[in-house]
Amino acid sequence: MTEGYRVVPGKQGPKDVVPPGPDVRRVAIIGAGFAGLCMAIRLRRAGIDDFVVYEKADDLGGVWRDNTYPGAGCDVPSVLYSYSFAQNGHWSRSFPLQGEILDYLHACAARFDLARNLRFRTEVTAARYDAAAGLWHISLSDGTEESAQFLVTGVGQLNRPRYPEVPGRHQFLGTSFHSAEWRHDHDLTGRRVAVIGTGPSAVQFVPEVAKQAGRLYVFQRSANWVIPKPDREYGRLALTLLSKVPPARLGLRGAIYLRAETALYWAIRGRRRGKLVEFMAKRHLRSQIPNPALRARLTPGFPIGCKRILISDDWYPTLARENVELVTDPISRIIRTGIDTADGTHRPIDTIIYGTGFLATEFLRPMEITGRDGARLHDVWKDGAAAYLGLTVPAFPNFFMLYGPGTNLGHNSIIYMIESQVEFVLKRVLRGGTHEVTQGQFDAQQSQVEAALQDTAFAADCTSWYKTADGKVTTNWPRRTLTYRMATRRG
Repeated sequence: MTEGYRVVPGKQGPKDVVPPGPDVRRVAIIGAGFAGLCMAIRLRRAGIDDFVVYEKADDLGGVWRDNTYPGAGCDVPSVLYSYSFAQNGHWSRSFPLQGEILDYLHACAARFDLARNLRFRTEVTAARYDAAAGLWHISLSDGTEESAQFLVTGVGQLNRPRYPEVPGRHQFLGTSFHSAEWRHDHDLTGRRVAVIGTGPSAVQFVPEVAKQAGRLYVFQRSANWVIPKPDREYGRLALTLLSKVPPARLGLRGAIYLRAETALYWAIRGRRRGKLVEFMAKRHLRSQIPNPALRARLTPGFPIGCKRILISDDWYPTLARENVELVTDPISRIIRTGIDTADGTHRPIDTIIYGTGFLATEFLRPMEITGRDGARLHDVWKDGAAAYLGLTVPAFPNFFMLYGPGTNLGHNSIIYMIESQVEFVLKRVLRGGTHEVTQGQFDAQQSQVEAALQDTAFAADCTSWYKTADGKVTTNWPRRTLTYRMATRRG
């Protein structure tokens, strides 16, 4: 028996773990992004074909399918942004672009023959555990119900756009949209554009919008820490080495991984250990913003790492353009013709773009997950989402989450974390029977995580998408990724 787990052998053996029937699967996966596809691929490689992947959209890709705004890309180096078992040696540049990432996921789905297991335009609305049958009954948006022995969610933390609670938002008569729902049919050329939000998405699309807009207003609630982005296109030699010489790719992958596990990890471990990265960020700001007044408005008032550290070489120069105005006065209301700020200024606006991120702390909503003895997951999480190693919760047997609570990172590649989680789940699927974490193991691990979080910049005094409304950090892992991998191997 795995430490901390109650393993209840089912009536079926490991080779016959679910009753026969067209609507019963061994494993049901929700979401066809990086996490869901990783789970599906590992099942296939382990010789398990009896699984289904439900995807509410009409294509795979998750966040990389949805976010198609100008300049969309990843802030993790490309050499780290592929599965370890299917490394991509054909990235065009140091940091991958959205289209390349989506192409990579399509290539993986084709390589591992996932088409027959993918169910597009199929949204899961609820799931209920049936203890007598040892099955999860899964309700779909078309009114039908299917069942599986194991239920695995791979919907991530960044799948539901967040809009700000600003008075009058729905009164605006111009065009408005969220960056994750980009209106490619709307021409921004010469328009008066307002961008609300200055986070990881905005830092990518604002420089592109500024090239088109006649006037661009960037509404900033608080400044963010920004460090240089060492991005470049790969030349012929680099492409040859990465695609044709696996040891060279592995060496680069290892070096970048270790850099993230040291310098960037120190930044999230608190102000003292993050001084080197903070110094780099301040030097970057000074070199790109010579105007002291503007520089002061772009200097954060919280420790580096409290919010996600941004990487960009064109963010600061964009804010210094003549057609761009950085607005730091709070928005008081949005009216039919524009935006009013607290200082009494009205700015006429044609287009509003919301770069306000996602409902990252509202895990698994709006799905209703009901476990053993009628336990409702969202009731269990009324004070904030939490899970054993971010993966599973007492009273929810054979239920596992990929990229769940407490597994997001501020310093390295989430794919490394996902692969650790997938191996954890796969081990239990192969073993068969019923697996449920004990309350004692859950409580002990949560106490360790909460104590470790207090020693990180995540818990510092700032407003971030890492936290619930009452300031509880529910999204992030506070330690090294190798520590997490070892914990999932033991747990």
